[in-house]
Amino acid sequence: MQPVRHLGVFAALSLSLLAAPGSIDPWQTQRNRMVEKQIELRDVTHPATLAAMRKVPRHLFVPAEFRREAYNDHPLPIGHDQTISQPYIVACMTEQIAPTRETRVLEIGTGSGYQAAVLAEICAEVFTIEIIPELADQATALLHRLGYKNIQTRTGDGWKGWPEAAPFDAIIVTAAAESIPPPLLEQLKEGGRMIIPLGPRAGAQDLVLVTKHGGKVHTRPLIPVRFVPFVRERK
Repeated sequence: MQPVRHLGVFAALSLSLLAAPGSIDPWQTQRNRMVEKQIELRDVTHPATLAAMRKVPRHLFVPAEFRREAYNDHPLPIGHDQTISQPYIVACMTEQIAPTRETRVLEIGTGSGYQAAVLAEICAEVFTIEIIPELADQATALLHRLGYKNIQTRTGDGWKGWPEAAPFDAIIVTAAAESIPPPLLEQLKEGGRMIIPLGPRAGAQDLVLVTKHGGKVHTRPLIPVRFVPFVRERK
């Protein structure tokens, strides 16, 4: 796990908005409405996913200027030409990997850290990789301060995965690739599930469910999406 070097202005401002112990979370009504109106109405039914979406304080994972929009049904910029996905997409991707309390999951593209937090509410272990150092540091600090102890973070090229922690029961990729990275297929456990947006940088993309059975890989497109491109290390 990368060391937490500093909390950072983004995280410090965010944490100041946490409800005091014993107080009523002023954002809970918005989270409940988000789940009811944006997620359940689109047939996301996985109980643990819905519970995590109701619990994780999404407003802490967005810059201060967008905080009032945190629970609206659209993505938001988080800096460095990256975004936090709309709540429905986060819930949909989480449900599709069928997470349980025993699941070890790899996330490619930590971004703000929100998807990792949602996964951590459900799964045994979350391993998450971010290629942009500033975002990686920021997310690591915030997740640490929020008390998540089952998340490990790394700064690096997500295409390579996290081989020493493999195999994984599930893999979530939060940036669009033109093809499935072979190392991720190798690191997916037999019977495992991967959810990944696939498509060209300037064209149509599909959210694709990847399963692995008997050494064979099966893919099934789910819905059209638009994600930021998969970023690789410069050679």
